[in-house]
Amino acid sequence: MRGILAALALLPLLAGCQREAPPAEEIAKSAEKLVGAEKPEPPQLAEGPYAPRDTCGDLKDAAEFRQTLAAAIEARDADALVALAAQDVKLDFGGGTGAAELRKRLTAEDGQLWRKLDELMALGCAANKQGGMTIPWYFDQSIKGVDPFKGMIVTGEKVPVLAAPDEEAEVLVRLSWDVVEIAAMQPDEPFQKVETRDGQEGYLATGKLRSLIDYRLVASSRNNRWRIVSLVAGD
Repeated sequence: MRGILAALALLPLLAGCQREAPPAEEIAKSAEKLVGAEKPEPPQLAEGPYAPRDTCGDLKDAAEFRQTLAAAIEARDADALVALAAQDVKLDFGGGTGAAELRKRLTAEDGQLWRKLDELMALGCAANKQGGMTIPWYFDQSIKGVDPFKGMIVTGEKVPVLAAPDEEAEVLVRLSWDVVEIAAMQPDEPFQKVETRDGQEGYLATGKLRSLIDYRLVASSRNNRWRIVSLVAGD
């Protein structure tokens, strides 16, 4: 801010070499531009309305927490990840809670939870209204006109919606990080029948779809320490 004030103080002197000092209105406009430049809009990490973004950068000590979280996930270190969770961490909507239960799920032979955590780390971070963070970014956004139980995020840029469930079929439209609806997921099928937000029907590759209510992680700062307070899927 001192640099901004100093720059503003010099404006009349610099302008005086060519004309009279600018009016206060012009100085005020210059101040607005300089102040606004201090906090640019967080960049969108890909093309599309719900592409991952990162708005958690200004949360105190959040960067260190996220680095530690990412390292624990990459190393498949259950001890390290459990240490980042609250003792009462919520794990589902059927009463599953607690650090001990989290450890049990992390050490399951199928490794499913680790794979879900891998996915989450690539989906951005939102500073939520409670002062915490929500991963993925899109889960904290208002997505209107879509049934959350049928809604799917298209996870990629220029993903083709096809006229038939065949990669050689006609491309009806290409979507980038947008939302579609699906009647029922057929996980063993390579393509899913979808409906776009403008009502067009077609087929989209199964691997490019992620449920709106798939796993999400919410963390809060408690006594100046960030902790995972929720890691759930469904609704």
